[in-house]
Amino acid sequence: MRYLWVLLLSFVVMACGDKPQKYNRLSSGATVLAFGDSVTFGYGVDPKDSYPTILAELSYWNVINAGISGERADQAKSRIDGVLAEYNPKLVIIELGGNDFLQRRNAKAVKEDLRAIIQSVKAHGSIPVLVAVPALSPVAAITGKPSDADIYKELAKEEKINLIPNVFSDILGQENLKQDHVHPNQAGYRVLAEGIYQALSKMGL
Repeated sequence: MRYLWVLLLSFVVMACGDKPQKYNRLSSGATVLAFGDSVTFGYGVDPKDSYPTILAELSYWNVINAGISGERADQAKSRIDGVLAEYNPKLVIIELGGNDFLQRRNAKAVKEDLRAIIQSVKAHGSIPVLVAVPALSPVAAITGKPSDADIYKELAKEEKINLIPNVFSDILGQENLKQDHVHPNQAGYRVLAEGIYQALSKMGL
């Protein structure tokens, strides 16, 4: 099992892009904002097993869990400025869109809501990094192999920011790493945290 995780993490790092933007390394204790929905919040597990908590243990950063269960991208857009002002993070990890897809919101509208969040992060002077979320797909439901929604790759390219692809989708493609069709389990949250940490390391952070 551990070997499978290593392969997954290696794939994520390679998939971050041929030339991901490079940044200076964040110092120990730097404030990082994990901004998202129930997957960021850590739905179904103890707070110590959420991905932001595990990421803090791996990185020695001060990782703020700003996840709200059930939140859509349009709702998150309205609170990002306040959260940025409160915590003044160096880095913001954005994981949103799953609830929008479940509620059948138009993908273009979701993309523009995410763009507004990214631009708010940029305007604040923080580094935005986007985590790709699986598309709601009949094919994936049949095959059990989710894949990232197209809007994330498009948005990362258009906004010239780094994307962490595949890790979330790959977790939901493995029964032993998920608690339901949209949430990782305890082991899955650890794989998510490790995948994000490895991708951020590849960016120099």
